[in-house]
Amino acid sequence: MADDPPADPSVDAPAAVHVLVADDQHDVELDPDRWAGFAARVVAALGGSGMEVSLSFVPAEEIATLKAEHLDGDGAPTDVLAFPMDEIGAAAAGDGPPPLLGDIVVCPAVAAAQAPTHAGSLDDELALLIVHAALHLAGHDHAEPTEQAAMQAEERRLLAALHGPLAADPWQSAHLEEAP
Repeated sequence: MADDPPADPSVDAPAAVHVLVADDQHDVELDPDRWAGFAARVVAALGGSGMEVSLSFVPAEEIATLKAEHLDGDGAPTDVLAFPMDEIGAAAAGDGPPPLLGDIVVCPAVAAAQAPTHAGSLDDELALLIVHAALHLAGHDHAEPTEQAAMQAEERRLLAALHGPLAADPWQSAHLEEAP
């Protein structure tokens, strides 16, 4: 478990990314501010300085509804969804709010259930899910084998730099649920 992620001097200051965080679930105890800081570091490392991201922790029923509405899903809950908005590098309009990179929605209950056979611990699973979703917001995908390999390499790089080693190798199991 990595309470204090290692510093990476190549990453912009987390304050350069504004993260709106909400914890609307009661299944898993977590520190939303900690994860907002982590998400800010990830987005900054991806070149998203000056942007805004929303990070929501929701119950299984809510993420299942979102999946059904936006992915024509089967109504079963998933671990994470990403909803891209603006592209990295989008400029703020005058004195307006920062551009919105997108929304990350995480279901901690699903993450907790899959963690032992995926990333190894809940802490590692949440870090992986946030990195995975941020990569989707930044335009990465894993529909094709070459895209999947590139995305996994970037997940590994970001996790090593910003979180530390995972308790297990999640890339040996089924890959994460696809996000839009």
